Order: sequence, then C-alpha cells, then structure tokens
Amino acid sequence: MERFSLNSKTIDSWTLPQLVAGCQAARVRNVALWRELYEGADVADAAALVRAGGLTVTSLCRGGFFPTESADERAARHADNLAAIDECVALGTGVLVLVCGGLPRPAQGGPRGRDLPGSRQQVADAVGALAPSAAARGVRLAVEPLHPVFCADRSVISTLDQALTIAAEHAADVVGVCVDTYHLWWDDAALDRLSTIGERIAAYQVCDWLDPLPDPLLGRGIPGDGVIDFSPWTRAVVSAGYTGPVEVEIFNQAVWDSPGDEVLGTVLERFGELIEPDL
Repeated sequence: MERFSLNSKTIDSWTLPQLVAGCQAARVRNVALWRELYEGADVADAAALVRAGGLTVTSLCRGGFFPTESADERAARHADNLAAIDECVALGTGVLVLVCGGLPRPAQGGPRGRDLPGSRQQVADAVGALAPSAAARGVRLAVEPLHPVFCADRSVISTLDQALTIAAEHAADVVGVCVDTYHLWWDDAALDRLSTIGERIAAYQVCDWLDPLPDPLLGRGIPGDGVIDFSPWTRAVVSAGYTGPVEVEIFNQAVWDSPGDEVLGTVLERFGELIEPDL
C-alpha cells in the first residue's frame, strides 16, 4: 500500500498526535492534512511531529474560497492562501488543494450573489495571482472541481473542464487539478478526458457516494459502501501517467463517531480490494 494516503478528515476525531500514532500503528506512511488540524499552533511544530512519525504529507487542504464582494476581502483571502503555500513548504508537501469557493455573500450578511460567471472569473484571477508565489516556493496548486450540489456555497468550479480551463493558463507543474471520485463519478465526459490530461493531475482522492445520500457534505462513504465503480477511474488516472498517492478523504458523521483505529482498518481493507489492484 505504498500509494495509500490517509486524509486527516477521514478520522476527524483524531488530533495530530493521535493521527501520527494511529498511522504508525497501522504502518501507514502517507497523510494528507487539513490546516485546521494544527490551527492555533506553530506549523513548524506540526511538521516536526509528522516527520518524527516517519510520515510524508501528500497534500494540504485547503486553500481557495476566492469569490468575494469586496477588494478588502479579496486581499484577505489572497494573504491566507499565501500563508497556506508557506505551510505547504513547512510540512514538506508540494500540493495545495484549492476548494475554490461559492457565490460570494456580503460581509455584513444577507443572500449570496447571483453572478456565477463573474464568480468563476474571480477564481481564475485569484489562481493567477497566487501562481507566481506557488511556483517560487515549489508548491503546486490543485484546483478541485466539486459536485454541482456545492456550486452555490463551496465551489463554483463544478466540472473537470472548468478546472482544466483555469489550470491551462499556467505551467502544469504550477497549477493542476484534483480528481475526486465523490465529485466526478457521475460525469462520463470527465472520465473520458482523464487519459489526455496526465500532466495536470496533481491529486487523486477516493471515497464513495452513498444511496440514499444521508447528507451532501457529511455523507461520503468508505469505498465499497456506495455506488461508485472505482476501477475505471483508477485505471484512467494511471493510464494518464499519474504515479502519485491516492488519498482516502471521507466526510461522514457516522464514520467520525466510530473508533479511529477501526475506521482505518476498514479503509485499508477496502483500499486493498477496490483501489490497489488497478494501480
């Protein structure tokens, strides 16, 4: 399971020390981290803990949330994303996953805007503004298209083609895309496109789509518990030339409420059955 990576969100109850200890116990060597895991602490201390545990950070999440109502908000978002790039360097990872953000809401509250094309342009402009700093620091920006159900509040980038259009304005080693089965499994066009975009794939994430879906955000399933056929996606990513880690990222309250070691054991078993044979 050399290419397996445990996304820290999959076992949301674990602190960073618990994550390191749990991975050591299960002989997991790769982790993908969410920034909130060390929020309020020195990222250098977090990086030292991860390194001491013999772990490699495969990506950091999240950057993004670009569309805003005001120039001041945009400046604040840009500064936060620059900080995330610096955190990538400290943690030793070369990939920052971008959850691009939904339609902007006024700072004083109220309903979201309705300018979808303008919001998508804000994402493209913001990625363009970040790209030089990312390149200088050796960090790759991974634009992640999210399922259309999240278009209003989490990401106006809903399709692989939309993500690729943004990435295409920059060198492939500076801006790529994150392929997540939860968000793309329904899209035949995305699956067909994967074989042609190998150099743009910066991250590959897997989890399942449950039926019935208990909740759009907190309803992701452990692979094998839902309806996604992972083989075509994994084969397509591999045939495109992607040789990087495969992250299991699960948002699910029932999973989060279960003992972390049991969750990790099940995830590793399913990964071995459903993902690894196609790598």
